[in-house]
Amino acid sequence: MDLGITGKRALVCASSKGLGRGCAEALAAAGVDLVLNARGAEALEATAEAIRADHGVQVTAVAADITSEDGRASVLAEAGDLDILVTNAGGPPPGLWSDWAREDFIAALDANMLTPIALMTELMPKMIDKGWGRVVNITSQSVKAPIPQLGLSNAARTGLTGYVAGTARQVAPFGVVVNNMLPGIHATDRAIQLDGGVSQKEGISLEEAKARREATIPARRYGTAAEFGAMCAFLCSQHAGFIVGQNILLDGGGTNATI
Repeated sequence: MDLGITGKRALVCASSKGLGRGCAEALAAAGVDLVLNARGAEALEATAEAIRADHGVQVTAVAADITSEDGRASVLAEAGDLDILVTNAGGPPPGLWSDWAREDFIAALDANMLTPIALMTELMPKMIDKGWGRVVNITSQSVKAPIPQLGLSNAARTGLTGYVAGTARQVAPFGVVVNNMLPGIHATDRAIQLDGGVSQKEGISLEEAKARREATIPARRYGTAAEFGAMCAFLCSQHAGFIVGQNILLDGGGTNATI
């Protein structure tokens, strides 16, 4: 399928690896020029070079902390005119409700709620002026069904979801489409972190921890960054203009819900 976005320009956050890279790869395959952002310069430039070689699109890599005001300013200054925004940030650490202080919640909100809002606030007016734009926020399946040990993520990402629900409907008349993608467990570093926590807590191997988690997923496997990226690219395409303010769950059936 031709997604109709060849020549568009996208900013993809946290895109040196994992789900962010999967989204960047899929957009590049659709002919989209990219601005990639992550904190680690070496891994980011390696990803940028690989995408240039594989897809022949323009790729600008900007190593910066997107959750800081200075970092956002440097990324946006380098990015220039953008048609597509994909927000993404690593999830806060797991734990118990009794583990977290105010500072932990502030950090989670900054990374997983306030940063995406700041980027949308900066970029959507220009999209409105052009009459076309796409925003995809990578959140979590936890906004549909909270995960007890991920209380920081539950709180911050649910806040972003509420913001998007109203905002998406305000900008839709101007051709700007905003949606969220809700990943379940995927074969990324985040999965290794979570499985490692279970491994350490229960005294089992990492492989056993993964096998246990896979057994709870109807698809009986972890998702891949490539299939996640394919959905992201579709939501950024010309074909997604009637999908507004939705939360697209990609979890292999792991969230037990009717709607």
